[in-house]
Amino acid sequence: MTRLHVPIALRWADLDAYGHVNNAVMLRLLEEARIQVFWADSAAGHEAGDAPATALIDNGDGAQTLSLIARQEIEYLAPVPYLRKPIDVQLWIGRLGGSSLEVCYEVCSPVGAEPQIVFARASTTIVLVDATTMRPRRLTEAERETWSAHAEDPIEFVNRR
Repeated sequence: MTRLHVPIALRWADLDAYGHVNNAVMLRLLEEARIQVFWADSAAGHEAGDAPATALIDNGDGAQTLSLIARQEIEYLAPVPYLRKPIDVQLWIGRLGGSSLEVCYEVCSPVGAEPQIVFARASTTIVLVDATTMRPRRLTEAERETWSAHAEDPIEFVNRR
């Protein structure tokens, strides 16, 4: 199983009054990584031909599929300070359902940083929806095959009550 690594640059505006990345900003960082990995069109910042193999969801104008968030959970493990080098957001598939997938994340210090710090763990459940009927649609064989290559155990949240 292979995790996907997405470098995400922090902005000075991502910090709060305590000098670390605000908790609400973490959702934006996860969203940015998810878009880079799964969206196929230029809205994800991909040039023609440079999208990763996992970028199978077309979210451009006239897209046939919508990717809707059904659930998100984040466990914060350490404050994220402002870093000049991009943080390393690691993604993998925790579960593939009939019309949904669970994307798991570890938000880590920049690649090569010592010690390696895991700032947060998170998961997002995405439901693929037919844009015409607005009903969930089944994962295609190509999606299931491609995304299965990045499957690992889902996150087990430590501090869940």
